[in-house]
Amino acid sequence: MKISKVIAITMCGILVSGVAFAQKKSGSKKSQEKSVEESYLSNIEDLIITELASSPEYDNKQVALQYLEEAVNDGRTSPDVVAALESLAGEGVTTQSRTNGRITNNYPDIRAKACDLLGQVSSEEAKNTLMTIAQDDKEPMVVSAAVRSLGNIGMNDDNEVINMISFIERKYSALNPTSSLALEILVAYEKLAPSIDDPADKRVMLESISNIAGNYKFVTPVRTKARELLKSLQSGSSSSNAEAEK
Repeated sequence: MKISKVIAITMCGILVSGVAFAQKKSGSKKSQEKSVEESYLSNIEDLIITELASSPEYDNKQVALQYLEEAVNDGRTSPDVVAALESLAGEGVTTQSRTNGRITNNYPDIRAKACDLLGQVSSEEAKNTLMTIAQDDKEPMVVSAAVRSLGNIGMNDDNEVINMISFIERKYSALNPTSSLALEILVAYEKLAPSIDDPADKRVMLESISNIAGNYKFVTPVRTKARELLKSLQSGSSSSNAEAEK
Protein backbone atom coordinates (compact mmCIF):
# COMPACT_ATOMS: atom_id res chain seq x y z
CA MET A 1 0.00 0.00 0.00
CA LYS A 2 1.40 3.40 -0.96
CA ILE A 3 2.23 5.88 1.76
CA SER A 4 -0.53 8.24 0.59
CA LYS A 5 -3.20 5.64 1.31
CA VAL A 6 -1.73 4.79 4.70
CA ILE A 7 -1.44 8.43 5.72
CA ALA A 8 -4.87 9.31 4.37
CA ILE A 9 -6.51 6.47 6.30
CA THR A 10 -4.59 7.36 9.45
CA MET A 11 -5.50 11.02 9.14
CA CYS A 12 -9.17 10.27 8.59
CA GLY A 13 -9.20 8.15 11.73
CA ILE A 14 -7.52 10.84 13.76
CA LEU A 15 -9.76 13.61 12.49
CA VAL A 16 -12.98 11.63 12.93
CA SER A 17 -12.01 10.77 16.50
CA GLY A 18 -11.11 14.38 17.15
CA VAL A 19 -14.37 15.69 15.74
CA ALA A 20 -16.38 13.27 17.85
CA PHE A 21 -14.45 14.28 20.96
CA ALA A 22 -14.85 17.97 20.19
CA GLN A 23 -18.60 17.55 19.66
CA LYS A 24 -18.98 16.01 23.13
CA LYS A 25 -17.34 19.03 24.71
CA SER A 26 -18.97 21.70 22.57
CA GLY A 27 -22.23 21.78 24.50
CA SER A 28 -20.79 23.47 27.56
CA LYS A 29 -17.90 25.47 26.06
CA LYS A 30 -18.94 26.67 22.60
CA SER A 31 -17.26 30.03 23.00
CA GLN A 32 -14.02 28.60 24.38
CA GLU A 33 -10.81 29.22 22.43
CA LYS A 34 -9.28 26.43 20.38
CA SER A 35 -8.88 23.48 22.71
CA VAL A 36 -5.71 21.55 23.37
CA GLU A 37 -7.19 18.63 21.46
CA GLU A 38 -7.92 20.78 18.40
CA SER A 39 -4.40 22.20 18.51
CA TYR A 40 -3.03 18.67 18.68
CA LEU A 41 -5.09 17.65 15.64
CA SER A 42 -3.90 20.71 13.75
CA ASN A 43 -0.29 19.81 14.49
CA ILE A 44 -0.90 16.23 13.37
CA GLU A 45 -2.44 17.48 10.13
CA ASP A 46 0.55 19.76 9.49
CA LEU A 47 2.90 16.83 10.10
CA ILE A 48 1.02 14.62 7.66
CA ILE A 49 0.96 17.38 5.02
CA THR A 50 4.71 17.86 5.43
CA GLU A 51 5.35 14.14 5.03
CA LEU A 52 3.16 13.94 1.93
CA ALA A 53 4.73 17.01 0.34
CA SER A 54 8.27 15.75 0.90
CA SER A 55 7.50 12.24 -0.36
CA PRO A 56 9.17 11.32 -3.68
CA GLU A 57 5.86 9.90 -4.94
CA TYR A 58 3.89 12.13 -7.34
CA ASP A 59 0.55 10.82 -6.00
CA ASN A 60 1.50 11.81 -2.46
CA LYS A 61 2.24 15.36 -3.59
CA GLN A 62 -1.20 15.55 -5.16
CA VAL A 63 -2.78 14.42 -1.91
CA ALA A 64 -0.70 17.02 -0.06
CA LEU A 65 -2.05 19.73 -2.37
CA GLN A 66 -5.60 18.64 -1.63
CA TYR A 67 -5.02 19.02 2.13
CA LEU A 68 -3.14 22.28 1.57
CA GLU A 69 -5.96 23.74 -0.51
CA GLU A 70 -8.45 22.91 2.22
CA ALA A 71 -6.17 24.41 4.86
CA VAL A 72 -5.66 27.64 2.88
CA ASN A 73 -9.38 27.98 2.12
CA ASP A 74 -10.11 27.58 5.84
CA GLY A 75 -7.54 30.21 6.75
CA ARG A 76 -5.19 27.70 8.40
CA THR A 77 -1.92 28.98 6.95
CA SER A 78 0.50 27.77 9.60
CA PRO A 79 4.28 28.00 9.01
CA ASP A 80 4.27 24.28 8.13
CA VAL A 81 1.53 24.80 5.54
CA VAL A 82 3.39 27.71 3.93
CA ALA A 83 6.67 25.76 3.97
CA ALA A 84 4.99 22.80 2.25
CA LEU A 85 3.56 25.08 -0.44
CA GLU A 86 6.94 26.72 -1.01
CA SER A 87 8.56 23.30 -1.33
CA LEU A 88 5.98 22.07 -3.84
CA ALA A 89 6.18 25.33 -5.83
CA GLY A 90 9.86 24.61 -6.43
CA GLU A 91 9.51 20.87 -7.04
CA GLY A 92 11.91 20.02 -9.84
CA VAL A 93 13.30 23.57 -10.08
CA THR A 94 14.71 24.83 -6.77
CA THR A 95 14.91 21.25 -5.46
CA GLN A 96 15.77 18.46 -7.86
CA SER A 97 16.00 14.68 -7.59
CA ARG A 98 18.03 12.87 -10.23
CA THR A 99 18.47 9.31 -11.44
CA ASN A 100 21.26 8.68 -13.91
CA GLY A 101 21.47 12.41 -14.49
CA ARG A 102 17.75 12.75 -15.29
CA ILE A 103 15.46 14.92 -13.16
CA THR A 104 12.79 12.65 -11.69
CA ASN A 105 10.66 15.21 -9.86
CA ASN A 106 9.82 17.65 -12.65
CA TYR A 107 6.08 18.17 -11.98
CA PRO A 108 4.87 21.44 -13.60
CA ASP A 109 1.24 20.85 -12.60
CA ILE A 110 2.26 20.45 -8.96
CA ARG A 111 4.30 23.65 -9.09
CA ALA A 112 1.51 25.61 -10.80
CA LYS A 113 -1.11 24.55 -8.23
CA ALA A 114 1.23 25.37 -5.34
CA CYS A 115 1.88 28.81 -6.85
CA ASP A 116 -1.85 29.47 -7.10
CA LEU A 117 -2.32 28.55 -3.43
CA LEU A 118 0.62 30.75 -2.39
CA GLY A 119 -1.25 33.64 -4.01
CA GLN A 120 -3.89 33.23 -1.31
CA VAL A 121 -1.36 33.35 1.53
CA SER A 122 -0.37 37.00 0.91
CA SER A 123 2.87 37.06 2.88
CA GLU A 124 6.35 38.42 2.18
CA GLU A 125 7.69 34.87 2.14
CA ALA A 126 5.08 33.76 -0.40
CA LYS A 127 5.88 36.75 -2.62
CA ASN A 128 9.61 36.00 -2.53
CA THR A 129 9.05 32.35 -3.40
CA LEU A 130 6.80 33.28 -6.31
CA MET A 131 9.35 35.75 -7.66
CA THR A 132 12.02 33.02 -7.58
CA ILE A 133 9.76 30.56 -9.40
CA ALA A 134 8.71 33.15 -11.97
CA GLN A 135 12.36 33.88 -12.73
CA ASP A 136 13.76 30.33 -12.68
CA ASP A 137 10.97 28.11 -14.02
CA LYS A 138 10.96 27.18 -17.70
CA GLU A 139 7.31 26.14 -17.98
CA PRO A 140 4.92 28.92 -19.14
CA MET A 141 2.02 27.38 -17.17
CA VAL A 142 4.02 27.61 -13.93
CA VAL A 143 5.31 31.11 -14.68
CA SER A 144 1.71 32.14 -15.48
CA ALA A 145 0.54 30.85 -12.09
CA ALA A 146 3.40 32.65 -10.31
CA VAL A 147 2.64 35.95 -12.08
CA ARG A 148 -1.07 35.58 -11.39
CA SER A 149 -0.39 35.04 -7.69
CA LEU A 150 2.01 37.98 -7.50
CA GLY A 151 -0.80 40.15 -8.84
CA ASN A 152 -3.22 38.70 -6.29
CA ILE A 153 -0.84 39.31 -3.37
CA GLY A 154 -0.35 42.90 -4.52
CA MET A 155 2.97 43.57 -2.79
CA ASN A 156 5.34 45.73 -4.84
CA ASP A 157 7.95 47.23 -2.52
CA ASP A 158 10.44 49.32 -4.49
CA ASN A 159 8.58 48.15 -7.61
CA GLU A 160 10.53 44.88 -7.53
CA VAL A 161 7.51 42.85 -8.65
CA ILE A 162 6.71 45.15 -11.57
CA ASN A 163 10.34 45.02 -12.71
CA MET A 164 10.38 41.23 -12.40
CA ILE A 165 7.18 40.85 -14.45
CA SER A 166 8.56 43.23 -17.08
CA PHE A 167 11.68 41.04 -17.31
CA ILE A 168 9.49 37.94 -17.76
CA GLU A 169 7.48 39.68 -20.49
CA ARG A 170 10.63 40.54 -22.45
CA LYS A 171 12.10 37.08 -21.96
CA TYR A 172 9.05 35.13 -23.14
CA SER A 173 8.11 37.55 -25.90
CA ALA A 174 11.49 36.90 -27.47
CA LEU A 175 11.95 33.18 -26.76
CA ASN A 176 8.52 31.66 -26.38
CA PRO A 177 5.52 33.98 -26.95
CA THR A 178 2.62 32.50 -24.99
CA SER A 179 -0.77 34.21 -25.08
CA SER A 180 -1.95 32.77 -21.77
CA LEU A 181 1.16 34.09 -19.99
CA ALA A 182 0.82 37.48 -21.69
CA LEU A 183 -2.75 37.71 -20.44
CA GLU A 184 -1.72 36.91 -16.85
CA ILE A 185 0.97 39.59 -17.10
CA LEU A 186 -1.62 42.17 -18.17
CA VAL A 187 -3.98 41.21 -15.35
CA ALA A 188 -1.14 41.43 -12.82
CA TYR A 189 -0.13 44.86 -14.14
CA GLU A 190 -3.72 46.04 -13.77
CA LYS A 191 -3.81 44.94 -10.13
CA LEU A 192 -0.37 46.30 -9.27
CA ALA A 193 -0.66 49.65 -11.10
CA PRO A 194 -2.03 51.55 -8.05
CA SER A 195 1.12 50.60 -6.10
CA ILE A 196 3.45 52.45 -8.50
CA ASP A 197 4.57 55.94 -7.50
CA ASP A 198 7.76 56.43 -9.50
CA PRO A 199 7.11 57.69 -13.07
CA ALA A 200 10.17 55.78 -14.30
CA ASP A 201 8.77 52.50 -13.01
CA LYS A 202 5.41 53.29 -14.54
CA ARG A 203 7.12 53.82 -17.89
CA VAL A 204 8.65 50.36 -17.56
CA MET A 205 5.18 48.88 -17.12
CA LEU A 206 3.67 50.90 -19.98
CA GLU A 207 6.46 49.86 -22.33
CA SER A 208 5.88 46.23 -21.39
CA ILE A 209 2.15 46.53 -22.08
CA SER A 210 2.92 48.24 -25.40
CA ASN A 211 5.15 45.32 -26.36
CA ILE A 212 2.27 42.90 -25.83
CA ALA A 213 -0.17 45.15 -27.71
CA GLY A 214 2.09 45.23 -30.76
CA ASN A 215 3.20 41.59 -30.76
CA TYR A 216 1.17 39.76 -33.41
CA LYS A 217 2.34 36.40 -32.12
CA PHE A 218 -0.25 36.85 -29.40
CA VAL A 219 -3.94 36.19 -30.10
CA THR A 220 -6.16 39.17 -30.89
CA PRO A 221 -8.06 39.24 -27.54
CA VAL A 222 -4.78 39.52 -25.65
CA ARG A 223 -3.52 42.38 -27.84
CA THR A 224 -6.89 44.10 -27.50
CA LYS A 225 -6.71 43.74 -23.71
CA ALA A 226 -3.23 45.29 -23.79
CA ARG A 227 -4.40 48.29 -25.83
CA GLU A 228 -7.37 48.86 -23.53
CA LEU A 229 -5.20 48.65 -20.42
CA LEU A 230 -2.63 50.98 -21.93
CA LYS A 231 -5.32 53.53 -22.73
CA SER A 232 -6.81 53.24 -19.25
CA LEU A 233 -3.48 53.68 -17.47
CA GLN A 234 -2.42 56.60 -19.66
CA SER A 235 -5.79 58.26 -19.12
CA GLY A 236 -5.41 57.80 -15.37
CA SER A 237 -1.96 59.39 -15.46
CA SER A 238 -3.27 62.40 -17.38
CA SER A 239 -6.08 62.89 -14.86
CA SER A 240 -3.65 62.67 -11.92
CA ASN A 241 -1.30 65.19 -13.49
CA ALA A 242 -4.16 67.60 -14.15
CA GLU A 243 -5.30 67.37 -10.53
CA ALA A 244 -1.72 67.96 -9.32
CA GLU A 245 -1.42 71.14 -11.40
CA LYS A 246 -4.56 72.70 -9.92
